[in-house]
Amino acid sequence: MKTEPSIRPSDSLRHVRYEIRGRLARRAHELERQGYEIISLNIGNPKAFGFRTPETMRLAMIENLSEAEGYCHQKGIFPAREAVVMQQQARGVTGVTAEEVFIGNGVSELIDLVLRALLNDGDEVLVPSPDYPLWTAAVTLNRGRAVHYPCRPENGFVPDPEELARLVTPRTRAIVVINPNNPTGAVYPRPVLEALARLAERCGLIVFSDEIYDQMTYDDAEFVPLATLVHDTLCATLAGLSKVYRACGYRVGWAVFSGRAHAAADYLSSLELLASLRLCSNVMAQWAVQTALGGHQSIRELVSPGGRLYESRRAIVAATHDSRFLRLQPPGGAMYAFVGVDTGELANFDDQQFALDLLEQQHVLVAPGVSFNVPYRNHFRVTTLPDAAMLRDVFERIEGLLTEYASAPRELSGGNVVEATTRFK
Repeated sequence: MKTEPSIRPSDSLRHVRYEIRGRLARRAHELERQGYEIISLNIGNPKAFGFRTPETMRLAMIENLSEAEGYCHQKGIFPAREAVVMQQQARGVTGVTAEEVFIGNGVSELIDLVLRALLNDGDEVLVPSPDYPLWTAAVTLNRGRAVHYPCRPENGFVPDPEELARLVTPRTRAIVVINPNNPTGAVYPRPVLEALARLAERCGLIVFSDEIYDQMTYDDAEFVPLATLVHDTLCATLAGLSKVYRACGYRVGWAVFSGRAHAAADYLSSLELLASLRLCSNVMAQWAVQTALGGHQSIRELVSPGGRLYESRRAIVAATHDSRFLRLQPPGGAMYAFVGVDTGELANFDDQQFALDLLEQQHVLVAPGVSFNVPYRNHFRVTTLPDAAMLRDVFERIEGLLTEYASAPRELSGGNVVEATTRFK
């Protein structure tokens, strides 16, 4: 009997990872099909926890539905781009017009496009560690090399500009800054951002500033738009509707180019070519942008004391503070907590095995720390989107599992925990 040859995937995917929706998430879906209720904390998806997009945004799309039946300009509809310009101007960013704004199918698409228009074989991009892993994956897919600069737990997950400067080589083309940060929730202080801006200008690097969580800050954390500090090189600010406006499914993001945009005409033309090849982004949802940016900013109530996101964050901070095993740098922004496990209490802790055990035994899905391109194995990320009561229950389950670990010593073999635990099927 003739054996059919297997279909091999592209070699370009060999080093591409996105574990947030990887094998743990697939196992969670299997358990759900078997009837188990899984608390999925691996993804920041507001709708899954009862958040709604502001009604005014939904009405804006309905009222303009007849205008959304055809293709639009490859950069996006003018009212959406102009609204982005006005937001940037209100924040102190100068020299930006609608011509420097690209609307995409979420920031995810734009991350791919801005890198594809830039990179040649072997070009390097400085990416934070931990990072949102799409940045590393997109650099790799577009023939570049992601060079990770450390944002160390002991430094509050804030990068050291001097350490970062030592990573710059003649092949370095750009630096990625994620602020407020995913996965850590760190909000970078102004002096650090100023130092990064001067480094980029001195070395001629493009700055990609991922600011999708720009209005999600807590207590006295100050969000500083990086474009207000970058003047003598090109700065691309990326943001969108998904998080602040709880509209993930709308798939609307934007990239705004400021700084030395006049010296980047060829690059921006190449980016427009790529935008043209996909014709345009989702037209209907673009009609929500002007209303979103110009209307009432309901996110402010959610992140203030008494607000849903604020109280959920406070529940996580309290639970980790009271834990024998857990350590947390309280997130200053975004919708995540990057929780550390004290290896003095659990010397052989392995984040991937822990995430599997937590899923199989406690039906809670988290993202292991190694998913975010870090060299250590004692962190995991949870979203702060559930209400405080659910999060208190989750952390009781986590504490129970870690207590079991402490009472039954575990051994490592080849970097993996081999104590009798449930394995993937």
